[in-house]
Amino acid sequence: MNTLGWTRRAMIAAATATLAFSGMAKADGHQMMDSVHFLIPGGAGGGWDGTARGTGEALTNAGLVGNATYENMSGGGGGVAIAHLIENAASSHGTLMVNSTPIVIRALTGEIAQSFRDLTLIAGTVGDYAALVVTTDSPIQSMEDALAMYREDGMGFAIGGGSVPGGMDHLVAAIVMQAAGEDPTAFNYIGYDAGGEAMAGLLSGEIDALSTGFSEAVALAEQGEVRILGVTAPERVAAYADAPTFAEQGIDAQFVNWRGFFGAPGMPEEQVAAYQEMLGAMLETPEWEAVRGRMGLVNIFRPGDEFEAFLEAQEQQIGDLMRELGFL
Repeated sequence: MNTLGWTRRAMIAAATATLAFSGMAKADGHQMMDSVHFLIPGGAGGGWDGTARGTGEALTNAGLVGNATYENMSGGGGGVAIAHLIENAASSHGTLMVNSTPIVIRALTGEIAQSFRDLTLIAGTVGDYAALVVTTDSPIQSMEDALAMYREDGMGFAIGGGSVPGGMDHLVAAIVMQAAGEDPTAFNYIGYDAGGEAMAGLLSGEIDALSTGFSEAVALAEQGEVRILGVTAPERVAAYADAPTFAEQGIDAQFVNWRGFFGAPGMPEEQVAAYQEMLGAMLETPEWEAVRGRMGLVNIFRPGDEFEAFLEAQEQQIGDLMRELGFL
C-alpha cells in the first residue's frame, strides 16, 4: 500500500495523539481506540453501508478497535446525515461519516447545501472503478460493438444507470463516450432510482448497456448475468482480471469512485491524526484485505491534505464535464 506522503511530523503527531485519548495505543497491532461510531448517509445494503460496515468489521477483527457501531441516516442525497453531523459537531467527535464521489456531484448541483469543505477531512481509503456491462446473451461483445451500434442508431442505443441524469452513472458513461470520440451530450441515458431497477431495465431490454460500479459489475458477472465491456481503471483489476479496461481498447476513460471518511467540523487535530493512523494501520491488515477483496475495491489511502487536493481536482473534472453536459 502506498501511504502517499505520510511525513515524519505527521507520524509523530499521530503517535502522540494515540496517547491523548482513552483506550488508544500505538499502532503495533494493539487496540488503538475503544470504539468508533459510523454515520452512514444512506440505507442498508448500499455502497456507503458496505464500506462503513466492512471498515468496522476489519477494525474490530484486527483488534485495532474494541467496538464499532453504525447509524443509517438516509435522505436528501446524503444531506440529512451531513447536516446532522454539522449541527451536532460538539458531541460527534467520536463519529466517522462515510461518503464518496456523490458528495462532490451533489454539492455542485446544489442537491445538498454543504460540501466536503464544511467537514473535517479524515482520509480517503478505497476506490471503486466504474464499468459498462451488457447481458451475457447480448450481441454486444466488446466496446467497439457498442460504439458501432450507437453510431448506427444514436438515440436507439440506450445506456442506463442507477442514478438520475447528471448523476455519477451518467457522468461515467459520458466520460467513456467522450474518450471514444463521441459527443458526451448526445447519447441516450436512462436513469433509474437504484442499481437494482437499472439492472432490471438491462435484463428486460429497456436499455442496451448499464453503467455501474466495478464491484457491482463483478458480482453480476460472477453470477453469470452480465458481460463487462470495459473498466475505468488504468490496468486490469486483480479482483476480476477477465474484465478488459477501456484503456486497452484505445479509450482513455479513467475514473474512480473514492470512498472515505469525514469528521464533524472542529474536530481536534490530535483526534484527526489518531483516526488517520488507525485507518492507515487497518489497510495493512489481513482482516482488511479479506474485506477489500470481497468488495472488489482498491486501496487508495489519502489522508488529510492529500484527500483535500484529490477532492478539489475531482470537483474540477466533474464540474467541467457537467457544464459541458448542461447540468451546471
